[in-house]
Order: sequence, then structure tokens, then C-alpha cells
Amino acid sequence: MMYSSLLCKAQCQTMDEEPERAKRWEGGYERTWEVLKEDESGSLKATVEEILYQSKRKRVTQSHAQVRLGMMRHLYVVIDCSRSMEDQDLKPNRLTSTLKLMEGFIDEYFDQNPISQVGIITTKNKRAEKLTELAGNPKKHISALKKAVDTSCVGEPSLYNSLSLAIQTLKHMPGHTSREILIILSSLTTCDPANIYELIKTLKSLKVRVSVIGLSAEVRVCTVLTRETGGSYHVILDESHFKELLLLHVKPPPASFSSECSLIRMGFPQHTVASLSDQDVKPSFSMSHLDSGSGPALSLGGYFCPQCRAKYTELPVECKVCGLTLVSAPHLARSFHHLFPLQAFIESPSEDYQEIRFCQACQGQLKDKNVFACPLCRSVFCVECDLFIHESLHCCPCCIHTRTAT
Repeated sequence: MMYSSLLCKAQCQTMDEEPERAKRWEGGYERTWEVLKEDESGSLKATVEEILYQSKRKRVTQSHAQVRLGMMRHLYVVIDCSRSMEDQDLKPNRLTSTLKLMEGFIDEYFDQNPISQVGIITTKNKRAEKLTELAGNPKKHISALKKAVDTSCVGEPSLYNSLSLAIQTLKHMPGHTSREILIILSSLTTCDPANIYELIKTLKSLKVRVSVIGLSAEVRVCTVLTRETGGSYHVILDESHFKELLLLHVKPPPASFSSECSLIRMGFPQHTVASLSDQDVKPSFSMSHLDSGSGPALSLGGYFCPQCRAKYTELPVECKVCGLTLVSAPHLARSFHHLFPLQAFIESPSEDYQEIRFCQACQGQLKDKNVFACPLCRSVFCVECDLFIHESLHCCPCCIHTRTAT
């Protein structure tokens, strides 16, 4: 009874602290049909094109322009495998759909964050277990996700056990890296062995950012969890919205002012292959095969740690012998843009640039009503190229061309 009273007291205190927010049913009717307007000929084509245009612009404007983002991230993804994941509102069911979308998320995550790490935790039947440890090898995670399709969905999830399991690893991560947890929650209940509000205080003190994607409806404890730790909480509408919400977590969160700044030792090994004509050459094992289920493989080449000469078959990786982070120069270059994001291009009516008829990137004709100009070199781009430059290229091609020419 004492524990129950303490829990109720903690919940009441948290409810008092929550800012007032209007409920959905308390607002007026949203006349969503009024967005669609016919032109003189009775066509909706102009309205549909405007909606598509605004959705493309939203992806750029939602990015953290001129905000320093973290280069090194440590993220644990918690996947609910309780009985509610057998629901078929996502096809063929929630579990299969989630695991398939997670494969795409892992690929995109490591493409944008090549020197970061991910781990996967599953929770069901009031327990939590690690599917994969924190690692920077996308193939390892995708292989584990494919095997998890046959997982039996039973019982209830446990947020407390999942968060505790993630904290055991994340609390030892260095201060210059971000510590993040992303929870994909299908159930409307959680079975916890202790007061989760005390655990939320621990997460906040350890600067662990927790975000939640709900597959059913909003759950109050998740609202408190994300608000207190600085994360985000969204509930999906359909599978395409689910994918969109997952991709929001590909870009790293803004680096906090309190994050530590320190020099990081890194090794840049080159791939070397021993010559068969060398009499002393002998095949050797790779350290990468120690935690893989495929068994050891002998090879003549690989990446050799410059500090301890341990061999690895791929990068990036943390040396298991000396702990040195091994990366390639392209990996570091692809992460560098998070420190200095590209400025947002200036949106202007196309009438202001009547003398320029073609996009200076794709050379396509400028047909949209607005164009986008680089604030430095004043080059003009279409909306598609503006999106590509900010999401994939991360640098103005005309600025780079000008620097190369001089």
C-alpha cells in the first residue's frame, strides 16, 4: 500500500507540472475539405501541386538550420514485441511492418551518421533483452532484424526494464557523444517492477534523450518521459507516416551547450592485401568475426589497427584490443556537415529572377512559382535541387565550383 501511495503521489505531482494543452475534441471543426479548390477549368491539379510543394519545403524548414549537431551518437532502439504487435492495422501485422521499416532506418542512419552506433532491444512478457549490442555495423543489425520476424508476440512490454537495460550501457559512453533511446511502442500498458518516475529522473540526470513512436494511441507515461528527457513523442497515422517519423530520427539532435568538448583519438588504417609471392605471408583471422555467427574466416588482407595491429574486415569499428576508434577519411567527412550545417537558401518569387530560366544544378527549366538562391554565391535552384542539396549533398555545388576555379 505504501508503494501504491508513493506512485500515486508522484503521478499527481507530474500531472500538476504538465502544461495545459487543449484536447482534440475541445477545438472547433477542421474543414479539411476547404483546402481543395478548383481552378477555372474545374481541375484540382494546381491544389495538389501546391500541397506536394509545401510537403517538400517542410522537410527543409524542419531541419535544424544553423544549429550545431552531434557527430557521434549512441542510440538504442527499443521495439515492443508484446501481443499487441500481432494487430493487423499495419500489413501484414505491426511486428513485420515495424521490422521492415527498421531495416530502411538502419541503412539511412549509418549513411548519415557513419561514425555512430546503434543497439536494438526487444521487450515482451514483462522482460527486456538485447537483440544486438551497440555497434557500427549495419549488416549485423539488419541480419538480426530479419531473424526477429519469427518472434512470438506474447505478454506485455516493460518500459522500466527496457530503459534500465539501455542505461547500463549508455551511462558509460563519453560526454562528447549523444545518448539516445528510441522506443517503438504498440501496447497501451506497461508492466514495471518499480516506480518508473524515479527512473525518468535518472535518465534526465544522465542526459539520455528518450523519444517514443506510438502505434496505438498516446500514453501518459510516455508523454512525461519524452517531455522530461527532451525527446519527441508522435503517434503514427499509417505506414507512410510511420516511415516519415522514423526518418526524423536519422538526423542527430542539436548538441547541448553542456556537452563536453575533448580531443578524440582515432585511427585511419588503409586496406592492405599481402602479396602471394611473399614467402612469409600467412592468412589470419579478423577480430570482426569474434561476435559474428558466421564463424571465423581466414584472409590475407584487411584493415590493421595502427596502434596494436589487430585486423578488421570493415570500417568504422572500435578496436577490441586497444579501444581505438578506427574510421576512414570519407566517414569523417560525411559526418562533418553536422557540425556546420548548410545555410537555408533564400526563397524568392520566380519573377525576381526572370533573366535566369534554368536551375543551375540540374539545368531544368524553372517552372515553380518560387526559386531558391544560395546566400553566398547567389546561384538559383529549383525546389527538387534545394531538397537534394540540403538532405544529401550538404554543400552548394556552385560555391564548390567557384572555390575550385580560383
